[in-house]
Amino acid sequence: MTLGARAKRHLSQTRSPVVLRSELRKLGYSSSSLSAALRTLIDQGVLVRIGTGIYAKAKPSVLSGRPIPVEPLEVLAPIALRKLGVKVQPARRYRDYNAGRTTQVPVGVVVNVGRQRVTRKIGFNGKFVEYERD
Repeated sequence: MTLGARAKRHLSQTRSPVVLRSELRKLGYSSSSLSAALRTLIDQGVLVRIGTGIYAKAKPSVLSGRPIPVEPLEVLAPIALRKLGVKVQPARRYRDYNAGRTTQVPVGVVVNVGRQRVTRKIGFNGKFVEYERD
């Protein structure tokens, strides 16, 4: 069984919409063959890349037919950060809006990472995650 087929089977068995390269490395083979398998899965529209070593399961867009993530970036970013070992909380602007302390609707994807320093870029199609620190 090829690495691409093994990776596709792994994706179908996992429930998480986010897959890290390190998770697929456990399937065996070399780093270069893993890169080639990931490139093939991206070309087939099974995965989209949302960051360095971070991939999301994909589906075709209703409007353009091009692959897009199965979940919005607001859902994918916290999942990816948790898998990377970052403790994630809702951002202050979301908490204030939900508690009724402000009527200003939060715009963009913001994640509170506590006191941790995160410089990783996570995003798709020009929309990137911002990090808020306590």
